[in-house]
Amino acid sequence: MELRKTPFFAKHSDLGAKMVPFEGWMMPLQYTGIADEHNAVRTSAGLFDVSHMGNLIIQGAEANGFLKKMLTNNIDLAVPGKGIYSHILREDGTIIDDTIVYNLGDDCFLMVPNASTKDTVLSWLNRNIDDRVEMIDISSRAACLAIQGPKAAGIAQRITKDNIMDIKRFNIACASVDGMGSGFLSDVMSRRWKDAACVFARTGYTGEDGFEILTGEKNAGILWDSLFEAGAGDLKPAGLGCRDTLRLEKGMLLSGTDFDGRQTSIQTGPPWVVKTDHEFIGKKAIEAQKEKGGYDVLVGLTTDGKNIPRHGYGILSNGERIGTVTSGTMSPILKIGIATGYVPLSLSLPGTELEIDIRGRSAKATVTKLPFL
Repeated sequence: MELRKTPFFAKHSDLGAKMVPFEGWMMPLQYTGIADEHNAVRTSAGLFDVSHMGNLIIQGAEANGFLKKMLTNNIDLAVPGKGIYSHILREDGTIIDDTIVYNLGDDCFLMVPNASTKDTVLSWLNRNIDDRVEMIDISSRAACLAIQGPKAAGIAQRITKDNIMDIKRFNIACASVDGMGSGFLSDVMSRRWKDAACVFARTGYTGEDGFEILTGEKNAGILWDSLFEAGAGDLKPAGLGCRDTLRLEKGMLLSGTDFDGRQTSIQTGPPWVVKTDHEFIGKKAIEAQKEKGGYDVLVGLTTDGKNIPRHGYGILSNGERIGTVTSGTMSPILKIGIATGYVPLSLSLPGTELEIDIRGRSAKATVTKLPFL
């Protein structure tokens, strides 16, 4: 299968990025180095191409009720302009995907599934949708950049005359940018968003402040150039490599790695992702699992700086394998090994001493409350 290219592929190539296949796309792994880009995001600002992510418009008079049924978190908590983080479950409670859903108002919502699961999510939603709800996949027409870091919001504000600094965390708004054509959503939305040049969501996958900026494919070059001009000296391009180390420091899950279709929301957490005040697909299964007990849960683990845990390494207790590392690296900020993995519930309390099998050698590891940083 031919790998897809985002609207920013030429920009990555011009900057000499190391390009790698990722979930059917050619994506930048790094530009100047993972640690360098990681530190830039933590201290200044970094720019990520996230155009590979899914973008689904869900609208109609029954859209709210449909999403309430499909999501573990309660969509009623997302008033117009706000988003929620949620899981989408199968009937048996296992996770199909984690996603953010924004309420755009006027019975219209934007769902952002992961690149690896977008088609699976789309199929699952279509299996459960009725003719009172319309769903439109706008993924292929969209370009999206995430600007992240302590200086990110200020840089983003310089490219628009609209006041985006007042957008709260996990909220979303539209804004104009000089030189951009407007209306990339005009054929799928009927009211206030139809003339938007850009959509600014104050979210991200690094734990830092910033925006994920969605626009039409034709505006991609203008958006990229505008941000780098506004952030001259402070903004660096950043790739998938540091995106992974950044999200792990903040204890954020990676779809397909930290959950792979076998785990439930009770096992992965966080606890607030499940609201039991509404009925949703998979609710009965996870309630039964919680009552029965005896399941493994995802925990954070730390080692000293010389012992770096990696995906697939065994987690041990008194020399016996009890689980597997799902994500692991050396934290560029903390300078110690950090990891996530599944262990029995009885061994999941912070402070519990375990070991990690690092290439045949047992290294001490401590269960640590997430996030690490």
